[in-house]
Amino acid sequence: MRADRLVSLVLLLRRHGQLSAATLARELEVSTRTVLRDIEALSAAGVPVYAERGRHGGFALLPGFQTELTGLNHDEALALLVAGSRRGTQVFGLGSSLASAMLKVVDALPESYRLTAAGAAERLLIDPEIDLLSRRAVEEELPDAVAAEVRRAVFAGHRLRIHYEARGQTAEWRTVDPIGLVTVREQGYLLAGKAGEDRTYRLSRILAAEELDEPAQRPDRVDLDRAWQERSTRFRTGGDQVAVVLRVHPARREELVGTALAVLAEEPDDGWLRMQVAFQDSRHAEWALWQLSTSAEALEPPWLRAALRDRAAAVAARYGEEG
Repeated sequence: MRADRLVSLVLLLRRHGQLSAATLARELEVSTRTVLRDIEALSAAGVPVYAERGRHGGFALLPGFQTELTGLNHDEALALLVAGSRRGTQVFGLGSSLASAMLKVVDALPESYRLTAAGAAERLLIDPEIDLLSRRAVEEELPDAVAAEVRRAVFAGHRLRIHYEARGQTAEWRTVDPIGLVTVREQGYLLAGKAGEDRTYRLSRILAAEELDEPAQRPDRVDLDRAWQERSTRFRTGGDQVAVVLRVHPARREELVGTALAVLAEEPDDGWLRMQVAFQDSRHAEWALWQLSTSAEALEPPWLRAALRDRAAAVAARYGEEG
């Protein structure tokens, strides 16, 4: 770990020219004393780092200390920087590793590409924390130690013991055969097998994890996209979920999709959209359609039309009364 930190320290100085010990400590998430020890280690190893005294002083490298990565054109460099700006890596506990990797990539680029690609990347924003309605994205909370243990088991093909807290249940230990990791809308999932049955675990509900020293019972190769689609289909068709056929104005489609569990079918309908959508239960379906007001019309099932009609009549009666 210290070797990686020393490399990151050098790259930070390369990129910014001069930084104070406090700034370096903040960027590397260590103490100022650790930064000073690392600076001494770099000097002893022959890295030309020197200190500038005074109020605006700090540490810097002698000019010309660099190596360049050739073979990347401008668009390739830009693609790397854009990929590095995505927040999905936080779900798997790889955020700090990605930041370190991107520093190395940017530093190794030829100067002309480094300047133009970095400038272009500033013009692109990928997956902001809030949308146009100021709704904040749901952030997963997964300790780095837990994420690292899960990743190791997945990549090594070892069985995994997890302390898992399912919704509405007391946390318990389970031994599973990890298959792969999936992230959807900033939420991470572990696809695994347990006693020969497919299982899907929400990463944020894993309280602790332990990689076991025994091989996982799983295929040598896996199509994660297909596996996720199959599990999604089973999820949509299980439990108390209800399917609703409706018409919705195109301008409100995204709002509908954002509240529904899944879109089962969709086609144009005389300037509107005719859709079949799955909801968690009857209350969820009624609430979602009510939010869309006259921009949507429930066609099936009949009980939903009746529920919305009765609700609208009650509202009309309330506002029709004279004070």
